[in-house]
Amino acid sequence: MRILAFDTSTEYCTAALWLDGTLTSREIHAGQTHSQLLLPMCQDLLAEAEVGLAQLDGITFGAGPGSFTGLRIACAVAQGLAFGADVPVLGVSTLLALAEASGAERVIACLDARMGEVYHAVYRREECDWVTDSEPRLCAPQQVPAVAGVDWCGCGSGFKAYAEALQARYADALVNIRPELYPHAREIARLAAPHIKAGQGMAAELAAPLYIRDKVALKICER
Repeated sequence: MRILAFDTSTEYCTAALWLDGTLTSREIHAGQTHSQLLLPMCQDLLAEAEVGLAQLDGITFGAGPGSFTGLRIACAVAQGLAFGADVPVLGVSTLLALAEASGAERVIACLDARMGEVYHAVYRREECDWVTDSEPRLCAPQQVPAVAGVDWCGCGSGFKAYAEALQARYADALVNIRPELYPHAREIARLAAPHIKAGQGMAAELAAPLYIRDKVALKICER
């Protein structure tokens, strides 16, 4: 099975190619240049593996939450590539990708959403799958949902931007904090693989980003 994956939801631009369980990937700190970097990264991966777009079983992307512009770029590229090659598309939660990257069994995934807020979700691994305890949401770091029990891993840029507030909120529930983690195409490919194999991909025109925030900038009076 061959899957092309990518993510542009944060300042990083990442791409990965899944070939029957073997992953190769590319990543770069892109800043605001995702639209210039993503296609060449994907083309490089495919050329190195000598795989054409039409030979793919699916294309998957980080659907969000994340940067408004970044989510639009990833979705548009996924749609364009998939439509031309007639392959299915699957969007994957960026917060779930964080949980997968953590290597932990109980994860509080938290991305810095700017404007004093975070994108937040809570997951538990059960056997080979993830269970969602708290759905992705946008909230102030002081108002993130509580979790039951201990041994939770906190991961993502939210734990760097709002470290004091989040650690106070979760007190002794956290056993580990991984603020350096960010959504990556590697984990998006891993998460998507069983769903694409099961035929759960969608037509290119049906793919859509996961927007949680409507307002993307503060007014002058709010700054």
